[in-house]
Amino acid sequence: MERTVHVFSSGQFERRSNTIYFETTSGEHRYLPVENVREICVHGEATFNKRFLEFLSAHEIIVHMFNRSGYYIGSFYPREHYNSGYMIVRQVEHYLDEGKRLEIARAFVSGAAKNMLRVLKYYEARGKDLSARIASIESLLEHVERRAAPVSEMMGLEGNIREQYYRSFDRILDNPHFAYERRSRRPPVNALNAMISYLNSLVYVTVLSEIYKTHLDPRIGFLHASNFRRFTLNLDVAEIFKPVLADRTLFRLIGLKMITEKDFEVSQNGIWLSEPARKRIVAEFEDKLGTTVLHRNLKRAVTYRRMIRLELYKLEKHLMGDQKYEPFVASW
Repeated sequence: MERTVHVFSSGQFERRSNTIYFETTSGEHRYLPVENVREICVHGEATFNKRFLEFLSAHEIIVHMFNRSGYYIGSFYPREHYNSGYMIVRQVEHYLDEGKRLEIARAFVSGAAKNMLRVLKYYEARGKDLSARIASIESLLEHVERRAAPVSEMMGLEGNIREQYYRSFDRILDNPHFAYERRSRRPPVNALNAMISYLNSLVYVTVLSEIYKTHLDPRIGFLHASNFRRFTLNLDVAEIFKPVLADRTLFRLIGLKMITEKDFEVSQNGIWLSEPARKRIVAEFEDKLGTTVLHRNLKRAVTYRRMIRLELYKLEKHLMGDQKYEPFVASW
């Protein structure tokens, strides 16, 4: 079975026959059968040569890289084996047509907002006073679904929705060591922002890996502008899944005290997750990705990772004119 390999140790990757070989700077080594590896996430300092990258490319394995502070810094994205000229033309057509682009962008924002509401209502049912935030998001969602706004304004509405959502975290967590204050990224100003950013990055790279297995081009997004950034479509699709995957994982980690205020390192440049903390977060996130949920249309259980792939297939059908895209909304 294919799996994601997370490497936190520093060392060197090599190809040994038809096997991925990793040796740490301390001399420990590990062999990874290539057929069992879906993707590699490098969190430590690692080196590899062209021969190794050619080997990964032949086996369609992506490498995602994070720096020591937990920031995603880039990916080795092998030659796309499933690229389709037809699909690229359809993506560009829908991007350049303002009406078609707006329809898809609105669906992304709507799906993200509805999943945020699912999260808030879940915790409201468990005694958290979130009625005011829920009402604010529902009001903003009405604007998203009814107004013929340009995509730039849709982005603004999404930002307002997410700000209301993040401001509810203080009531859900009820932990002074994980106060929200304001959204900050580079660098995060507090522990909660450091966790949000790290988990969001894990969602981004997961979606990017799933896009690689489809005919879609990750450089052509619809909500996020396709500009000089390498990838944007994964940012679009990730909006839908962040509340379900990243935020629910965050609440579990803090609620069960698997992550505490002692798991952070403070410097003049911000606050960062320690390596042991990142390892625990990755383990919980991968466990969440492997959780199965009932797919309404298929009438069978699928993992959240598979749900992301199915979401991309729905988008492909929309671009081809076969079926209107409706975003995934959690049913719990």
